[in-house]
Amino acid sequence: MKILINKDYDKMSRAAADLVVEQVKTKPGSLICFPSGDSPAGMFKCLVDDAKAGRVDLSQCYFVGLDEWVGLGKDDDGSCTQFLYEHFFTPLQADMARVKFFDAKAKDLDAACLDMDAFIKLHGPLDMMIAGIGMNGHIGLNEPGTDFNLYCHHAPLAQVTVKVGQKYFKKQTVLTKGITLGLKYLQEAKTAVLLAAGVKKAGIIKQALEGVISQHVPASIFQTLPSSVILLDEAAASGLNL
Repeated sequence: MKILINKDYDKMSRAAADLVVEQVKTKPGSLICFPSGDSPAGMFKCLVDDAKAGRVDLSQCYFVGLDEWVGLGKDDDGSCTQFLYEHFFTPLQADMARVKFFDAKAKDLDAACLDMDAFIKLHGPLDMMIAGIGMNGHIGLNEPGTDFNLYCHHAPLAQVTVKVGQKYFKKQTVLTKGITLGLKYLQEAKTAVLLAAGVKKAGIIKQALEGVISQHVPASIFQTLPSSVILLDEAAASGLNL
C-alpha cells in the first residue's frame, strides 16, 4: 500500500491521471474500472485534456463503470453512468463498444452482474481499478458488511449512502439498492487506486488505512493489497499518523 499525499484536490487529480497515462502507455489495451462522483471528476478532466493534446491515446483501452444505483441508467439525471458519459466518455469521443456499464434497470439483476463479470473475464483481468471512498468506508456500492470475496453483485444501500447520494440529484430521489463490482476485483486488479479529498474524508481514511481490517469498513481491504496506491490531498490525509 503506497500512500501519496498531494497539496490539494487539483494536484491529486493530476497525480491520478498520471497513473492512468502511465498504465496506458505501458499497455495500450488496458482494462480500467472508473468510478463516478466528486473524487474522480478532476482526474477525468485531466485525462480528456491529455487525450486531446495527444499526450495519451486511450482509444485502445477497455473501460467498465464501477457501480450504479439500481433502477437508474444513462438517461437518468444523477446516475453513475450519466456522470461518466458527461465527464469522460462523451468529451473523449470514446468508442462505446469498448465500454461496459451495469444494466441497473434489468429485471434480472443477477444476470446483469454475470454480464459484467463476463466482459471483465473477456478483456481482463483488470489492469487498474480506481475507486473513491464513502463516508461509511464503502468502495463502489460495497457497503459495510460486504464479503471481501464477492465479484459483481447487488445489495441494499446503507442509509448514509442514500442520504449522501442525494447530492447527485436535482430533486429527492428514491435510492434503495446498488449494483457494483465486488471487492474480489480489487484483490485481483494489477493496480488498485483509492482517491480521497477534503477534510470530511479524514476520519474514514484514518479508520480505513490505520484501523482494523474488517468488512465493517470495506476500504480497509486496501491494507491487504500489495499493489495499491492511495492518492489523498492534505486535508484527507490530516488524520493519519505518517
